[in-house]
Amino acid sequence: MTTLLIRSQEFTGQSASVGGDAFRHLFRARRLAAGERLRVVDGSGAARWATVGSIGRRRADLDLGAPAPANEPARHVEVFVAPPKVGRASWMIEKLTEVGVSAVYLLATERSTRSYGETNLKRLRRVAAAAVEQCERSRIPSIDQGTWEQGLTRLADFEQRWLLTPGGGQAPAPAPETASIAVLVGPEGGWTDGELADLRELPCSGVGLGPTVLRVETAAVVGAARALLA
Repeated sequence: MTTLLIRSQEFTGQSASVGGDAFRHLFRARRLAAGERLRVVDGSGAARWATVGSIGRRRADLDLGAPAPANEPARHVEVFVAPPKVGRASWMIEKLTEVGVSAVYLLATERSTRSYGETNLKRLRRVAAAAVEQCERSRIPSIDQGTWEQGLTRLADFEQRWLLTPGGGQAPAPAPETASIAVLVGPEGGWTDGELADLRELPCSGVGLGPTVLRVETAAVVGAARALLA
């Protein structure tokens, strides 16, 4: 099934127009024909069925119909992660989108002071949008960055907070399907004693991912998948 992200103002109407790169991909490369059905999403968690109408040289029209499955998990999982290098962050964002996270928060830590400029953040958001179409979700995860103090404030709202750490224990008791879980992934150098003290005050549960040492981006994806399936 083809999934297409469209603008929210078109999503609520009876028709939508497809042009630019999306048109070239769908109607030149994939050769969708009039009458074929696809699924359109608004990036905020809603989906509708659509039927291809007329196809022009540079644009095509879609007739929008009934609601379609959103393909979104009931559980709200956010990943708080010390930012890796941008190239590795792109892979991480793609995979976190595929597994179903609701948000990624790039958290400044003492051993990873890296921050991304607006150009790189926009690029990561484009990666997430493309992954939504590929994996047939309907919500684009939010991608933000902030200070340690801002992250602690945001973390306080979660029902469970999983602190991924080598040698950590088992995850907490299975959470309700609709629970909110924060997954925390530290920098390559590890959390400082002061950061660990702050996290334990929230509190957080230490969770291990096995005996091997994982890269930051790998730990983020494995931890998020485990939280979504807990």
